[in-house]
Amino acid sequence: MSVFTKVTESELSEWLRSYDVGALSELKGIAAGIENTNYFVTTTAGRYVLTLFERLPERDLPFYLDLMAHLAKRGIPCPLPIPNRAGALMTPFKGKPAALVTRLPGATITDPAPEHCAQVGRVLADMHLAGASFPGKLENPRGPKWWNATAPQVMPFLDEAQQRLLRDELAFQSAHRCAPLPRGPIHADLFRDNVLFDGDRLGGVVDFYFAGVDAWLFDVAVTLNDWCVDGSGEIDPVRARAFVCAFPARRPLLDEEHEAWPAMLRAAALRFWVSRLYDFHLPRPGELVHAHDPEHFRRVLERRIAAADRLPWVA
Repeated sequence: MSVFTKVTESELSEWLRSYDVGALSELKGIAAGIENTNYFVTTTAGRYVLTLFERLPERDLPFYLDLMAHLAKRGIPCPLPIPNRAGALMTPFKGKPAALVTRLPGATITDPAPEHCAQVGRVLADMHLAGASFPGKLENPRGPKWWNATAPQVMPFLDEAQQRLLRDELAFQSAHRCAPLPRGPIHADLFRDNVLFDGDRLGGVVDFYFAGVDAWLFDVAVTLNDWCVDGSGEIDPVRARAFVCAFPARRPLLDEEHEAWPAMLRAAALRFWVSRLYDFHLPRPGELVHAHDPEHFRRVLERRIAAADRLPWVA
C-alpha cells in the first residue's frame, strides 16, 4: 500500500456522503506498498481503509472486491467492502475508482515465530477452501504471461550473470510440465506485511489486489518464500515445517502437488524478483512510495534452484 494521490479531509468528507458510515474523524496515509493509494479512515461509525486504484484495470476490480466479500461472509478474517448508498462497492474519487473496506485489528510482524507461520498456513488453506465456491474468473495477473512480458523491460538494468539467471529461469518455467493441480482464487501476495496479528492471534489478511485464479500451490509457495526465510533467502526449517504441517488438517495435499513443489517455489521467487526489479528500476511518482529491494528475491531464487532436492514438505 502507498500514497500516490493526495486526499484532503474536506475532499474525503464530501465523498463519504455517498456512504452510511458517519462523519470523518481522522485521515492518515499508508506508506507501505507500491500499487494503490491507501488511507486509514476513522469515522464516527468505525475504522476503514480507503483505496484509490492507481493502475489496476477497472474491469478487474469487481473480482477483488467480490472475492473479499465472499471470503468475509464465510468466516475468513479479511476486509469487508462497504457498499455505498446505491449498493455499489466502488465509487469514483478524484477521477479514479475507489473503495472503502473495513479495517481489521492487529499489526504486521517482521520476525515471525513458528506458531505465527502455522496460523498463516491454516488461514491460507481455509481461504482456498472458502474461495472454491467463488464464481469470479480472473487469471493470475502476475503469472507467466506477465513475467515474460515484463522481463525484457528490466533486462537492461541487470549485469550479465543476472541476465543469464533470468533468461534461464524463464526458459525452465516455460518448459516445466506437471499434472493438473487444484486451482481456485489465490491471494498471491500473502507476505508478512499483508497479515495482521492481534497479539499472538492472527487478526486478518489484507490487500487482495494481486489475487487471481491459479494453482493453490503457487499461493503456498509465495507465502513460504516470505514467512519462512531468513535474510539470505534460505528456508528456516522450523518455521517452514510449522507452516506446511498446518495444511493436512485443512486440505490434504496431493502427490502431484508434492512433485510440483520445487518448481513452484522457483516460480514464486521468479515472480517477485521480476516485479521488484520493475518497481525498483521503473518507479512511478508518488507522495509516499515504498519500493522493495529486488536483490532479496534474486537470492531466494538462486537458493531454490540450488536446493531443489532438499526442500521442506510434509510426509
